[in-house]
Amino acid sequence: MIDIATNEKPAGADAGHGISFGEAFRVWVRVAVLSFGGPAGQIAVMHRILVEEKNWISESRFLHALNYCMLLPGPEAQQLATYIGWLLHRTAGGIMAGGLFILPGIIAIMGLSYVYALFGKVGMVEALFFGLKAAVLAIVIQAVFRVGKRALRNRIMIALAAIAFIAIFFFDVPFPAIIIAAGLIGYAGAKAGRSEFAAVGHGGGTNGAAVDSMLGEELPDHVRPSNSRALKVSAVWLLLWLVPVAALLIAFGQANVFSQIALFFSKMAMVTFGGAYAVLAYVAQQAVEHYHWLQPREMLDGLGMAETTPGPLIMVLQFVGFMAAFRDPGTLSPVLAGTLGGLLATWVTFTPCFLWIFLGAPYVETLRGNKGLAGALGAITAAVVGVILNLSIWFSLHTVFRETSPVRSFGLSFDRPVWSSVDLAALVLAIAAATAIFRFNLGMLTVLAGSCAAGLLLRLAGVI
Repeated sequence: MIDIATNEKPAGADAGHGISFGEAFRVWVRVAVLSFGGPAGQIAVMHRILVEEKNWISESRFLHALNYCMLLPGPEAQQLATYIGWLLHRTAGGIMAGGLFILPGIIAIMGLSYVYALFGKVGMVEALFFGLKAAVLAIVIQAVFRVGKRALRNRIMIALAAIAFIAIFFFDVPFPAIIIAAGLIGYAGAKAGRSEFAAVGHGGGTNGAAVDSMLGEELPDHVRPSNSRALKVSAVWLLLWLVPVAALLIAFGQANVFSQIALFFSKMAMVTFGGAYAVLAYVAQQAVEHYHWLQPREMLDGLGMAETTPGPLIMVLQFVGFMAAFRDPGTLSPVLAGTLGGLLATWVTFTPCFLWIFLGAPYVETLRGNKGLAGALGAITAAVVGVILNLSIWFSLHTVFRETSPVRSFGLSFDRPVWSSVDLAALVLAIAAATAIFRFNLGMLTVLAGSCAAGLLLRLAGVI
């Protein structure tokens, strides 16, 4: 039997690699439950299980898929899971892998959103999130060093990172414009044969992986590009994505909070490149300063939730959608409105991710080893370092200082701290968290747990 939407056989039919759908389901559940630590940790978990332990996919195919996902808008780790699931078991496998990857985060963030909205300003809960913010700041700073160490391998890449930082921090250049420009520079540089934009070789690898051995270098039917199938895939996933958005706009108009959530996160799904930390700079700017759904410190609280739960860090967007609708529920109860707002934000954020994979992956499989693509990826990653640095400064200002003052002169636009508003407790906690991470190499969950405990102790001592 053939799926009329994609012209595919059922996922378990004649797969050719000997991996049953049921076995894949169990492994993807395991990946989802262990998906802590942000995109770097999540990708490492998938690599360890799928490449090293299960030997389902080769190192080269894993990295090729990852490179494509890093060029897409949205969370690369979830898209990588979708890509590999699709490679193994067609569309159903991609939906299973990508869906399971975010399911634990959806449940956890929703539960924490209830607690935060109903009890977040009460005693110990508030202290818990106070501690979380300090740890999150240290983790974001660590991300600058981690990504920078890998990406800034020559002077050209360092210059791209510096230009990206200056553009977004001082001149408010839109993030999508920075990423597109970096990608074009990288592509042109690689095509011109510049060594600075050459792909970095990856040592090691796994031989005899199930997909590569069973299917060989010949692409299986569902992996071969097909324009007719691409049109059907586009139609199905665009309808799933945009029909709810259009229905809300028609029913309630653009001023309604649900319409705003649907439109904003749909736009974000198309333009937010570079991973979760880069996405948050854009989301924070819009959600805090334009829509006024959240306060800056509440955005940090939401990121703390996402850091402590499995799934992509971008699940913080569910918290943003929840709080937006919770505070503007209309005729609904605040809790019901918040629940619907959070789920709506999640739907319009992640549905496009499946579209990008199912539409583009067959064509990307034919581009393995393409120098232009590798050059664009390297330049984009370098620019993202500058954007993450901007985010770390934004978080620092709103964590360590209670007040900031906007500066607008000579074409420059940025916030500066009000030095008299420094929060000494937050500063000490942030320094302690950074010391634990950089000096003692403690794990993320250990640092988060310690910071939460410190926040509770400070509350008991009457310091905060």
